[in-house]
Amino acid sequence: MEQVPDSDRETGKERADRNFTELLQGARVAVTGVQVLFAFLLTVPFSQEFVKLREFDRWLFYVALVSAAIASICYIAPANQHRMLFRQGLKEKLVRRSNYYGIIGALALALSMTAATMLVVDFLFHSTLALVTAGGLALLVAWAWFAQPALNRLSRPDDVPTPEQEEGRRGEPGTAD
Repeated sequence: MEQVPDSDRETGKERADRNFTELLQGARVAVTGVQVLFAFLLTVPFSQEFVKLREFDRWLFYVALVSAAIASICYIAPANQHRMLFRQGLKEKLVRRSNYYGIIGALALALSMTAATMLVVDFLFHSTLALVTAGGLALLVAWAWFAQPALNRLSRPDDVPTPEQEEGRRGEPGTAD
C-alpha cells in the first residue's frame, strides 16, 4: 500500500489557509522596506535642498512617492481584507486577490526604488550616471523579481500537477485521499 505524504492530505481550506499565511509572510518582508522608503520620501520636500531640484527631478520624486504609496496600499490590502472578510468563507478568493496585490505591489516598489535612486544620483552628479544606474537597477529587478520566476513557470514539467489539478483527482476512484 502506497504511503500518502501528509502534504497530499491537505484539504482545500487548509491549503488556502497555508497559502494566505505564506503570502502574508512574503508581504512582511517587502512592507518594511516600502514603509521606510515611503516615510523617507514624505520628508524629502521639507529639506532645504529640495528647492534646488530641477523639474525633471521633481517628476522623478513624484513617481517615486506615488509608486511607494501604491506599493504600501497593495502590501497592506490582504491583511485588511482578511479582517473585513473574516469567517465569510472567501479565503481562496482572498488568496488569489492577495497574490495579484503582491505582484502589483512589487511592480510599484520596483518603480519607486528605481525612481528614487535615479533622483538621488541625478541630484548628486547631474549626469547620465543616474540613467545608467536606474537602468541597471530596473534590469536587475526585472530579472530577479519577474523574468526568472516566469522562466521557472514556463520550464515546469507538464507532468507535475498543479494543486487545482491534484484537488480534482482526489475524488476520482483509485486515488489516495
